[in-house]
Amino acid sequence: MRVLGIDYGRKRIGLARSDEDGVLASPLPNYIRSGDIAGDLDRISRFVLEQGATKLVIGWPLHMSGAEGEMSDEARAFAAELRARTGLPVELFDERWTSVQAEEAMISGDMSRRRRRELRDGLAATIILQGFLDRERAT
Repeated sequence: MRVLGIDYGRKRIGLARSDEDGVLASPLPNYIRSGDIAGDLDRISRFVLEQGATKLVIGWPLHMSGAEGEMSDEARAFAAELRARTGLPVELFDERWTSVQAEEAMISGDMSRRRRRELRDGLAATIILQGFLDRERAT
C-alpha cells in the first residue's frame, strides 16, 4: 500500500509518500505551482500515478475552532479533482498544527530561514501523512 500525502498550497504543494508497508512517511520534493490550475492538476495526477500510489491523503486546513474556511474549500475541491483524475481514493486529514510542527522541527535543527521555506511544505506533507498512517494502524 503506497500512500501519498499532499500539503495543498497556492504557491507550493508539499508531497510525501509512504513506504510499501504504509508505516513510514518520507518527504518528496515540493511542487511549485505554475498558476495554471488545470496544468498543475495534470502534472500532480501523473506524478501520483507514476509513484504507484493506492491512496491520497490531503491536508485539510481547518481553523483552530474546527470550522472550514476558504483554504478548506480549495483543498476539498483539489481533492475531488484528483479523485476524478486518478480514480484513487482520497481522504482529507486535519492539518491543524502541521506547519507549526514542521517549523519548530526545522528551527530546532538550526536551519536558515531560506532553507526552512524550501522544506516546510514537504515536511508538513510528511507530518500529515505520518499522522494518517499512525491513525490507520491504531484502528
